[in-house]
Amino acid sequence: MSDGDAWFGRSSRLTRRQALKGAGLGIAGLSLSAHLEACSRQAASSSGSAESFDWAAQTKTGSMTFANWPYYIDKKKVNGQATHPSLDAFTEATGIKVDYLEIIQDYASFFGKIEPQLRAGQPTGYDLIVMGYPRWLPTMVALDYLIPLDDSLLPNFIANAADAFKNLPYDPAPRHGIAYASGATGIGYNPDLTGREITSFMDLLDPAFKGKVGMFNDTEDLPNLALLGMGVEPSESTPDDWQKAADLLTKQRDDGIVRKYYGQGYIDELEAGNLALTMAWSPDIHQANLSGYDNLKFVVPSEGGLLWTDYLCIPKGAQHPLDAITWMDFVYKPETAAMLTSWIGAMSPVPAAKDVLAQTGFAAEANSPLVFPTPEMYQQLHPYRTLSPTEQQQWQDLFLPVVEGG
Repeated sequence: MSDGDAWFGRSSRLTRRQALKGAGLGIAGLSLSAHLEACSRQAASSSGSAESFDWAAQTKTGSMTFANWPYYIDKKKVNGQATHPSLDAFTEATGIKVDYLEIIQDYASFFGKIEPQLRAGQPTGYDLIVMGYPRWLPTMVALDYLIPLDDSLLPNFIANAADAFKNLPYDPAPRHGIAYASGATGIGYNPDLTGREITSFMDLLDPAFKGKVGMFNDTEDLPNLALLGMGVEPSESTPDDWQKAADLLTKQRDDGIVRKYYGQGYIDELEAGNLALTMAWSPDIHQANLSGYDNLKFVVPSEGGLLWTDYLCIPKGAQHPLDAITWMDFVYKPETAAMLTSWIGAMSPVPAAKDVLAQTGFAAEANSPLVFPTPEMYQQLHPYRTLSPTEQQQWQDLFLPVVEGG
């Protein structure tokens, strides 16, 4: 065992993105009606970005409650007991104890659990939560459910965050969340089966790969990547563009090119050789490579890929907000970010963590562009379309039939 293994502990194969799909947050699991109901209140909500929060009046209490996904933080066994080195280091450095709860099984149900309290102006019982982009962070910002952050309390974030995670159009200043981990949506493939390098979204539509192509069974990654493949920026797309993308995807399906529309199961099919190429999430290919499937490749299509991110944020009514924001900033210390990245295996928002990993026995993570993208790769990654309440149903009506008919 290397020093790095002793310090951090190796990741399980289950990433948070895998857990999300495994929990059923695809076509069947997504509570669209609940999401639309919440979004319909956006017009009545005052802008969260305009409302102030008196950070100067807050004091540290020495404790906080953190709600997260299972398998989404570093772990290590000490005397037979599971511990979290990053949280232990935080408590040692600050004196703040963390009640860490792995209770988020999917965003729809978690949002449904806390939304009534937030709407009523009541505490949720959590000081820090993880919420995702493209859907849930923008929804909570629009509904004014999150405490706006004070950048003066986030010096490590300001100093160490990659530029891609600052000045976000869907979370305008003052910011309401900071990136915890991220990843790219692009194409995974087996060059032994494709017989050539894959470079374009249009390769997913090539009849040469009939029955050997995997596509996602959601209405986030699937439509947005198709729009990019057509040369359309998703954030600037129109309903006419959506119709053309739906038509393109429907033809791909009807021509028999798609083997299946997948949740998480695509990675097993790719590893087994049942798929030659597929839509893919970068952390899955990275972990497959670490597990011995080093023949698999991930590529951001020439037309562009998508950048998804999970964010740390503080819900309105939090009882210990200063303790929570102290942890948020602690995550952006390179040493802490390295601890988390060594376990999670996703894209780190802290470039300086790369050197720490390289020095502690994690060369595979440190050297992977799927964990530390080049500036050129970041430039190829695009935001998703953030839908207004009135656009949500039209979008769903166009793209749900694509996968439901497959």
